Amino acid sequence: MTSGTIPQAGLPARAAAVQILEGVLADGRRLDELWAYAEGLSARDAGFARALTYAALREFGRLQVALATFLPKPPEGRAGAILLCGAAELLVLKGAPHAAVDCAVRLAKGSSARALAPLVNAVLRRVSEVGPEAFAELDPELNAPDWLIRRLKGNFGAAGTLAILAAHRAGAPLDLTPRDPAEAALWAEKLGAQRTPGGASLRLQPQGAVTALPGFAEGAWWAQDAAAALPARMLGDVRGLRVLDLCAAPGGKTLQLAAAGAEVTALDVSAERMERLSENLLRTGLKAELVVADALDWGAESSSYDAILIDAPCSASGTIRRHPDLPHLRGAKSGGPEKGLALVQDRLLRRAAEWLRPGGAMVYAVCSLWPEEGPQRVTSLLKARPDLRREAPPAGAVPPELLDASGALSTRPDLWPEIGGMDGFHASLMRKAPA
Repeated sequence: MTSGTIPQAGLPARAAAVQILEGVLADGRRLDELWAYAEGLSARDAGFARALTYAALREFGRLQVALATFLPKPPEGRAGAILLCGAAELLVLKGAPHAAVDCAVRLAKGSSARALAPLVNAVLRRVSEVGPEAFAELDPELNAPDWLIRRLKGNFGAAGTLAILAAHRAGAPLDLTPRDPAEAALWAEKLGAQRTPGGASLRLQPQGAVTALPGFAEGAWWAQDAAAALPARMLGDVRGLRVLDLCAAPGGKTLQLAAAGAEVTALDVSAERMERLSENLLRTGLKAELVVADALDWGAESSSYDAILIDAPCSASGTIRRHPDLPHLRGAKSGGPEKGLALVQDRLLRRAAEWLRPGGAMVYAVCSLWPEEGPQRVTSLLKARPDLRREAPPAGAVPPELLDASGALSTRPDLWPEIGGMDGFHASLMRKAPA
């Protein structure tokens, strides 16, 4: 085979995937900031770059083992990303060997890894001979770092860990929240979507640009994981209430509260992310007061709000299925929530308790699987604030199978496996004693 015999179609997509993977694995950067490498590609190439990236990160451990069969110590940097990308195309996406190997060699020759182009060629040829069938026999636990396996087994046991890892590998479907819940069935039919248990969210498989789907331009719905849509519903009827949405961006919960008739103040420290929320409010025709500030420094009068929703900063361990870069980021190797995060969560909760009026309701939510970030933070607050008590959400707000013994929301990536799972969340509803 010569490099001139294979057309270069798809080469820009593979080049983008390699740059993105190198950014995550070598530099510890987030996927969200690296997708810029795919800008300017055709829709088809951009989709292929995304598929390659996700496949490489979700199957990272098993791919490294497959490569190590022929290369005891795979190179790092650009050459390592090229090999990983090529192996993902061959073993996970089951691409044509001649195209995958040839394009990987082209990428090596055109980069700082040019001296390793013969190695890339030889290794990927051997990998292609192994084939996806043998690759599928490798232990799925290899895909998660040791610290994550230990944390998962300590909290969910061996069976639960395998189920969660399977959900991580499968990825996430696309969930939509209708602006008008009464039109959920109508939009499910128009979009060919499935309604999740409880009927509140619409689920479909990603199919190109979300912005091209029916209903997007008129703001009939917004993208939001089904689990992420539940904490706002735990507040119950918010019509006419003053509601504070803390750490609001990118804004799905703000949109929910505004659509339900609340007078919403949405606060977040990120001006860029709040700009996205402003655009979504304009698209959906909804209104909210937007405040760009650090909640820990922001001043508000005591007892200012009838209800408060806090989606606190956390490890985001419940969202690895849609953010497979998380285990590879800087600081991830610490093995769980940082002590600094718990301090921030406690401070947010205690400040919010001051802003809540007597008799008002507050929901604390984190997209984390770790009890240190969820129920333990709530227990700490309740000990410090005897005027707060835990409360079960209103009947029908949350599918009952997602509530734990205390009435708190507790979701995991492996729940609802028959329809594609959900993000991992903890959310607790608390109420302040009347004056």
